[in-house]
Parts: sequence; C-alpha cells; structure tokens
Amino acid sequence: MSEASGASGASGGPGRLGERERRVLALERRGFPGPGAKERAIREELGLAPVRYYQLLNALLDDPRALALDPVTVNRLRRVREARRAER
Repeated sequence: MSEASGASGASGGPGRLGERERRVLALERRGFPGPGAKERAIREELGLAPVRYYQLLNALLDDPRALALDPVTVNRLRRVREARRAER
C-alpha cells in the first residue's frame, strides 16, 4: 500500500495534502464530548476504521506538508506522541 508510506492523497498533487489528509487534521482540531464520540466521527465523516485513521494520522505527523498546513495541531500531536513513547 503506497498510502502507508506517506500521507500524499491522490487528489492533493505534488506539494499539497489530499482532501482526506486535510479532513483528518480538521477532525483532530475538534473537541469531542465523551468516549466513543471521536471514533464515531471517524467512521461517519471519513468512512475509515479508527485503526486506519490513526495510521494515516501518524504518517501525517511526519509529513512536512501537514506541518506547513497546520503547525499548531501537528506540533501538539507530535508532543503527545513523544510523551506516550517516553512512557513506554
């Protein structure tokens, strides 16, 4: 799967994130009221299984295009990721 190796959406073209990747970042900017709400939104709004969503999100955090598009969200999520890695 070429998607797993990077976050380049087919509709994004070179140098731009695809629509799905932009929607993943937009979902991460939102707050969710309780347990399960985010997973439900992932399935309903993006049509993805949560596991696939988090795979895409993890790849996006390493994509410089995502950082350029939404540095606040990407840097916040990178800090969370690093903190979780440090706990292990």
